[in-house]
Amino acid sequence: MTFTQLSNPIFEQVIKDYHIADDVDQPINNPYEQGSIEFYLYIKNWIDTVQWHLEDIIRDPQINPVEALALKRRIDKSNQDRTDLVEMIDSYFLDKYKDVEPLPIATINTESPAWAVDRLSILALKIFHMQEQVDRKDASAEHIATCQKKLSVLLEQQKDLSSAIDQLIADIEAGRKYMKVYKQMKMYNDPSTNPILYGKK
Repeated sequence: MTFTQLSNPIFEQVIKDYHIADDVDQPINNPYEQGSIEFYLYIKNWIDTVQWHLEDIIRDPQINPVEALALKRRIDKSNQDRTDLVEMIDSYFLDKYKDVEPLPIATINTESPAWAVDRLSILALKIFHMQEQVDRKDASAEHIATCQKKLSVLLEQQKDLSSAIDQLIADIEAGRKYMKVYKQMKMYNDPSTNPILYGKK
């Protein structure tokens, strides 16, 4: 089983589990063993799924400004949690392939495996919600046809991205690629680097 053959069904499971209640405040019920890669993939997509719906809510033109600010802060926190999970998944890959000796011809990739998996997680959400649009009974035939075309593109993108991720992981395992992970240095969340937070005059 390739890594995306493992992760794609987990992402689909998360999205299905979330939409049983379809509530951004519902607790997560992760069925996987704590500390396993499956456990972290489930959390990763749960964060993405909740944030997807928070982004929908905050775009309500009638939203109360105080509620909107609270949601913006919640989305900021979610983005940080998402980044932390990506780095945790990359740590899994680093540990798994720590004994692989890169070949002399080995090259580095433009992104780490986990950041590619991050895109795969969000792609699963796009597919689910585009399928919802295709299945709408209250939409025009033109809207449904447009969304069906977009869905076909998203499904092709999922196939291609999955193949590229699996190839990258195989290349790392064989020493044809090597990993370097740069921790995200987000300055606006850090009280020592955001001038608003440290009180720069």
